[in-house]
Amino acid sequence: MARAAIGLGVRELALKADVSPNTIARLERGEAMRESTVEAVQRALETAGVEFIPENGGGAGVRLRKR
Repeated sequence: MARAAIGLGVRELALKADVSPNTIARLERGEAMRESTVEAVQRALETAGVEFIPENGGGAGVRLRKR
């Protein structure tokens, strides 16, 4: 959802996170990942303008950061 919200393709996000496009696809399917991989993707998304929202009773989520 975060990737689509900012208009990044799988290859673009993979490049920004320094992982393979296959890794992004596996992450999006919910497969288990190393924590360092998840953190790299999260940092890339945050740099691109995504804000991660912590669990607050309604579930964790994302939104676009105000510019």
